[in-house]
Amino acid sequence: MIKIDYAKVNRYWGGVTPSINGPYMMDDFGFPASAGKFRFLAESRIVQRLTCDVKRDGAVLDLGSGIGVWAEYFASRFSLVTAIEGSRVLFESLQKRCATHTNLHSIHSDVMTFKPNDRYDLIFLGGLLMYLNEKDVNALLGKLLQCLEPGGIILCRESTVRGSSLTLKGDYQVVYRSVLNYKNIFAHCGLIVQHLERNEPYVLIEMGSEFVEKWLKIVPTKFQILWIVGHLTYFGLRLMNPWITRIPKAMGIAYPRLENHFFTLQNKTS
Repeated sequence: MIKIDYAKVNRYWGGVTPSINGPYMMDDFGFPASAGKFRFLAESRIVQRLTCDVKRDGAVLDLGSGIGVWAEYFASRFSLVTAIEGSRVLFESLQKRCATHTNLHSIHSDVMTFKPNDRYDLIFLGGLLMYLNEKDVNALLGKLLQCLEPGGIILCRESTVRGSSLTLKGDYQVVYRSVLNYKNIFAHCGLIVQHLERNEPYVLIEMGSEFVEKWLKIVPTKFQILWIVGHLTYFGLRLMNPWITRIPKAMGIAYPRLENHFFTLQNKTS
């Protein structure tokens, strides 16, 4: 079994430049900053709908908080938010962004060594499990299950692939699992998938990312004009949204290669 090298994962995220596009892996495609803002706002509407039954005076745990856009969002909606981030550079950005939110407590810590001492009504994992080996995914979910309030939910947003899992090696280490793989992992950990939903804003932007990747491979460097191509691709997708994301599925084409899904999870015994 291929395993992720955590030292390389930590080194990668320790060297990133904080930006709204960075956490979405959108910095290298020539997209404008508005692309990250668009995706966050579109996803936030999904998250608002999926968490509408979580009590407003509840506590939220945001693991792998990055620059803090989601932590800030939760702090505006819930009474208490705990945000955990392991990258020093991202943690410092998180602190600056969320400094005015007195109900938000930020902690610089590795998610695997962090020991929750509270109980939470909502636990958010916004693209975290794909950086963990399956053994550690099981261990983390088992730990989180113990601090989940009765009736509380774990909301995962994870990049996925069709068919078998895909592991990327090199400087950027990640494992993309299938929806079925995640369902099996969740079931093994004692969690029920209450709701499953494809992340359409992610799919839209990923279509653009994979198009730009192909452009960079076939066009000589001096003719790539990435800034122009990235902007045109992004605004073209926005103009054709949402029907353009439905075309590949209707035609039976597996595009884009990567998808993303929201999983709303509950304790089987709740």
